[in-house]
Amino acid sequence: MSGFPNLYEDQLNALVSFLLTGENKELSSSEPRSVGMKYRLTGYRRFLDPDGYPAIAPPWGTLNAIDLNTGDYKWKINIGEYPELAAKGMKNTGSENYGGPVVTAGGLVFIGATNYDKTFRAFDKSTGELLWETTLPFSGNATPVTYAVNGRQYVAIAAGGGKDPKSGSGGVYVAFALPNVGKR
Repeated sequence: MSGFPNLYEDQLNALVSFLLTGENKELSSSEPRSVGMKYRLTGYRRFLDPDGYPAIAPPWGTLNAIDLNTGDYKWKINIGEYPELAAKGMKNTGSENYGGPVVTAGGLVFIGATNYDKTFRAFDKSTGELLWETTLPFSGNATPVTYAVNGRQYVAIAAGGGKDPKSGSGGVYVAFALPNVGKR
């Protein structure tokens, strides 16, 4: 049973009594009480157009490389798209995204994060050029990891989706082996 931090003592006692005895006890209430928590999330409203897309001009999501010595952008690219808009010719819009990138020592930037197109991508760290992409079974709303086994480098991402109401959600990990460079 999940917690109820917003219950008052009499409400909590009535709940415990019901769970122990099954007796339903009515609580009287004359007016709403103030919430005991200092802060609470009451939700948020997204600013969307009548078709459900962001109500601002694209890009709706970007991936940025910033030179930390100067604060200047090295490159900035749109990342993600809405498949139904891409099918109508409106591509490279960027999209809402969750999750960050991982950067390899060899200069590859791997990122899933895009909410609607379920795409996992690799970019060149220096230029932002797209080098590779693949479609995941669910959105990769997570930050990927990289690791090595017996000298071979891998990158993996959790693909669970869940943020796009039009797509299903699941729970899979997908791993890819990077090419062995210089070994023949």
